[in-house]
Amino acid sequence: MKTWLITGISSGLGQALAKAVNDAGDFVIGTFRQQSQVDEFNRAQAGKALGVKMDVTNREEVLSVIEMVKTNVGKLDVVVNNAGFGFAGAIEEASVEEVRAVMEANFFGALHVTQSVLPILRKQRDGHIIQISSHGGFKATAGFGIYNASKFALEGMSEALAGELLPLGIRLTIVEPGPFRTSFAGSGFRLAEERIDDYQFTAGLFRERIKSVDGKQEGDPNKAALAIISLVHHSNPPLRLPLGKAALATISSKLSHVQQDIDNWSNVAQGAVY
Repeated sequence: MKTWLITGISSGLGQALAKAVNDAGDFVIGTFRQQSQVDEFNRAQAGKALGVKMDVTNREEVLSVIEMVKTNVGKLDVVVNNAGFGFAGAIEEASVEEVRAVMEANFFGALHVTQSVLPILRKQRDGHIIQISSHGGFKATAGFGIYNASKFALEGMSEALAGELLPLGIRLTIVEPGPFRTSFAGSGFRLAEERIDDYQFTAGLFRERIKSVDGKQEGDPNKAALAIISLVHHSNPPLRLPLGKAALATISSKLSHVQQDIDNWSNVAQGAVY
């Protein structure tokens, strides 16, 4: 039986993953931001899983929870950094406070958890870190730039970390979902307070599109959960795993455009040395 730590299991992919992991016979330690959610979860699970209150943006709270896990559970096999939220708005529209909130949740929150569990995983010389990113963590979209930045940061940190952990027997995978039928585009989604008319046909259209697809996305969170579980049991898991047709199309499109730029401008690039 594996022990999983999954952040942000109150809804969406985190909730679906926690249920699927439990159903598969593994033990879940799941985090919530509200004590009432913790109490309800623990009553329902009756020892089959453990809910804990933890705000990933609060480093001291994260350290306290991981110390509790180390003392009372003793091991961690899989750590899933899932907590975070979406944000839409043109770059110019986003306030510093809004940007910091996105980065605190989507990047620093994952960083806090990752750094806190690494001593346990290093001592074990085993474990698997799953970073829930997005196809928006690989290719940016007008109107989604601040969210893109938070996930680009997560991916950059995680790609480097994967190389650092490889000799230690610890695996890391970046999961890049496309649009899934979760609360991501609904109640948990935030919009820049400022509106600038010049961006109505770029960022403005993106805001409207996000709201219109809520609940109609192609992705099934239950199937995504099963894909992540199968990933953990694979002998040679990938560094990146896109999930969904849209994610595959988005990532393939960027790779194609990058290669096109390299091909078209290689002479200029090569001429910039010596």
